[in-house]
Amino acid sequence: MYLLCLLGNLLIILLIFSNASLLHAPMYFFLCHLSLADLGLSSTIIPKMLQNLLSHTNFISFSGCLTQVYFFVSFCATENFLLASMAYDRYVAICRPLYYTRIMSYKCCLCLAVASWLTTVALFYGTLLGIYIRPSSTYSGSKLKIASILYTMVTPMLNPFVYSLRNSKMHEAMKKIIMAS
Repeated sequence: MYLLCLLGNLLIILLIFSNASLLHAPMYFFLCHLSLADLGLSSTIIPKMLQNLLSHTNFISFSGCLTQVYFFVSFCATENFLLASMAYDRYVAICRPLYYTRIMSYKCCLCLAVASWLTTVALFYGTLLGIYIRPSSTYSGSKLKIASILYTMVTPMLNPFVYSLRNSKMHEAMKKIIMAS
């Protein structure tokens, strides 16, 4: 799953950068940043988890845990704001098509992406606090593991397929790369 996540997100980034003339719309700008956030999200947690699974230990230092949580929450918050930016882009494209290029200028897209990357306090702080900081009587280890796997592995793995690889312009860009090689 981790390799599929890495390959899918790297493919999206490669397609967008190598076909900038075809994939120049704001949506692809945001998709590229979403792929970067997904790479960071999955690479923050999964390598240590795989190491623990292979070595049959469950150890992480306190500073390592804090660092991991900080980057994980930062990438999650960034992903949420990028998804909100993408929703705004689609809203403008559908509801204000004649003003789309003026509203969604490169400067606007850049500001939205930078705001997404710089924002670390968002929805996931509440959910992470709700999951990890609670009385031990309500703690369910198996439910917590399943929830953790869903938001650390499954979501970043599926995002390239859900948001990008079903897109006809992405298919066209992929055909260009395959024909060139």
